[in-house]
Amino acid sequence: MTFFSRSSDDLPRLRKGGDRRAKTISVLDVGSSKVTCLIARLKPCADSEILPGRTHVAEIVGIGHHRSRGVKSGVVVDLEAAEKSIRTSVDAAERMAGLTIESLIVSVAAGRLKSQRGSGRTLVESGEVSDLDLRSVLNEAARTPVREGRVALHRVPFDLSLDGEGGLENPVGMTGGELGAELHILSAQETPLRNLETAINRAHLAVEAFVASPYASGLSTLVDDEARMGSACIDMGAGCTTISVFQNGHFAYADAVALGGHHITMDLARGLSIRPEQAERLKVMHGNALPASLSDDDTVSVAPLGDENDAPIQVSRSLIAKIVRPRVEETLELIRDRLAASNLGHVIGKRVVLTGGASQLAGLNDAARTLLNRNVRLGRPVGVAGLSTSNKSPAFSTAVGLLIYPQVAAIEHVVEQSVLDFAFDRRTRVGRFGSWLRQSF
Repeated sequence: MTFFSRSSDDLPRLRKGGDRRAKTISVLDVGSSKVTCLIARLKPCADSEILPGRTHVAEIVGIGHHRSRGVKSGVVVDLEAAEKSIRTSVDAAERMAGLTIESLIVSVAAGRLKSQRGSGRTLVESGEVSDLDLRSVLNEAARTPVREGRVALHRVPFDLSLDGEGGLENPVGMTGGELGAELHILSAQETPLRNLETAINRAHLAVEAFVASPYASGLSTLVDDEARMGSACIDMGAGCTTISVFQNGHFAYADAVALGGHHITMDLARGLSIRPEQAERLKVMHGNALPASLSDDDTVSVAPLGDENDAPIQVSRSLIAKIVRPRVEETLELIRDRLAASNLGHVIGKRVVLTGGASQLAGLNDAARTLLNRNVRLGRPVGVAGLSTSNKSPAFSTAVGLLIYPQVAAIEHVVEQSVLDFAFDRRTRVGRFGSWLRQSF
């Protein structure tokens, strides 16, 4: 099992470990429509030219999913109901895997995810960049404050520079006078995270780490060229739609829109006066985001809301599409606006990957191409063994991304306050003396 610890902001974090040993990990994706638990064995593998940052291949040995209860748009609204859904999902995965788990890596889509930049600068006193210099500048950038009531989920180094020349991967050993660092800091509201952790703890499980859903989805669906050249991954879930942007292989931006597939379902339920369960089936079987492509003569039979003995009504597929289309347009327009506000539109270029359960709606790819004015492809989780054909769908992208996260977690920077941090902090007199001693002896 992966080792984890608590950081200075009291969030569980994976410990850095760069070993290539085989290990077993378990993950939990708590969504608005379903709760998914995966148990997998990570086996060492050769470096991949297609999939970024993979040191292991994940072979799934246990999978469990259950209808989500007590969760709306990723937020726990009923602790007891959420606990039961989590417990049922985990029990199913444990039975299939033939083992018992104690902790999990957990996805986070709630908490109004917000990206910001953290930056730091430090003088290279010896003229040659040392590990201490790098740690010092990353610490300074990582200490960029987030708003009260929020916690930093991820602090991912985005750019390192030496004397103003950026794009460095590892400046240790290079000659220069000033080392700079920029971090992508993704924060979330603390209260939803604590309530989610409480629901998991009530099921007698511990959280190894929280991982933002858009980050996980990008890890599982983007190939190396897309991550390096710059791409956006749009994950359309039931309760919300998340956005992640990758640039130069780094996680650069994330956001979320409080609209998803469930909103389309409820539009159909209200517009046709049918039960939500029927509306969901109607959306999956006959929904389409392109009304113009359908005929009014093509109808489906639907049971009306009310007495079960009432005769079914005939609804044209074009009418279903006309109800679906406005919500699809609203969601995509909000995504377009968020991407524009990120100031990374030039980075994304024409590359967008669409994933998540709601992304499978017929005609959605074409609607997204038109409204986003970008090339769009449907993203499925890649590079994972042991998934059945039905579970390789875009609906499982976040869960599979959680399995990949431990392989890239080491690149994140975590500020852990300790006596050593104080002793080598060059902003204090004691720290400068400690740094001198460390470099001299």
